[in-house]
Amino acid sequence: MSDTAIDTNELGEKIVRVLKTIYDPEIPVDIYELGLIYDVFVNEDYDVKILMTLTSPNCPVAESLPQEVQEKVKSLDAVNDVEMELTFDPPWSQDLMSEEAKLELGML
Repeated sequence: MSDTAIDTNELGEKIVRVLKTIYDPEIPVDIYELGLIYDVFVNEDYDVKILMTLTSPNCPVAESLPQEVQEKVKSLDAVNDVEMELTFDPPWSQDLMSEEAKLELGML
């Protein structure tokens, strides 16, 4: 393993930082804190798979938001490829939001 290799945990943290720069256009909270990202998988080839949902299947950004996530994560140097999987199972609910997001939206 060379000195330039980064481990998948470190890459995972970088991916989360990128995800926290992407906002739902209707809610002033990033998609990670909103709980829209269900899982991020990184394999040893630095291929990334992101399992995400939207606040509703009829979300106006249903096309563009996953694409934005894919493009921004793929722009990370260490990332080889990004596969997006959109799911509505389980459906998103406010219970998935972080305490920070709930606080931001005045729900606490």
